[in-house]
Amino acid sequence: MSQLESYRNREPKMALAGKLKIAVWIITAVVLLLVGLMRQVKIELPEGMSFHFLPPLHALLNTSAAVALVLSFLAIRKGRVALHQRWVYVALGCSLLFLLSYVTYHFTTPETVYGDSNGDGNLSDGEKVAVGKMRIFYLVTLLSHISLAGLSFPFILFTLVYGYTNQFARHRALAVRVFPVWLYVAVTGPVVYLMLRPYY
Repeated sequence: MSQLESYRNREPKMALAGKLKIAVWIITAVVLLLVGLMRQVKIELPEGMSFHFLPPLHALLNTSAAVALVLSFLAIRKGRVALHQRWVYVALGCSLLFLLSYVTYHFTTPETVYGDSNGDGNLSDGEKVAVGKMRIFYLVTLLSHISLAGLSFPFILFTLVYGYTNQFARHRALAVRVFPVWLYVAVTGPVVYLMLRPYY
């Protein structure tokens, strides 16, 4: 019996799945609340303290998540379920660390505006002209990244719940939809960082 068949023959853990689904909705609500508040509420840091070193870390974590996702896909294509799981956990860990760091950064640091070459937080007409249509590309990439990250978040967790509780048909059905979205979010994270980097 192959490793894949061995996993498929496991009994579903329905009681655990029910509890984990409730946890997914609670976690999703808390995360969305924090993301909604982070641009409205600013926490003043002690004198001399700064989190300006975090954006490169965000890009690294997103890149690592993307690589782990691709490796998890390649592993499951070869029927290597245990290796697939490990890479998925790496991707989830990177995404979780990114989320915590991202929220911390935006609660404590003024937002960086694309095209704001003088760093005053406002985009003048001259600065808009200087960046031209690249600003539209940046905004489309950023908005798609943020909106898809928010929309996919609970479904990523549900996919993990289905896999963890041996509901493999549901896991696979959801994974084929969630995987490309999660990968897009992970890839566009560093793209957004690289575009915004000159303005930090």
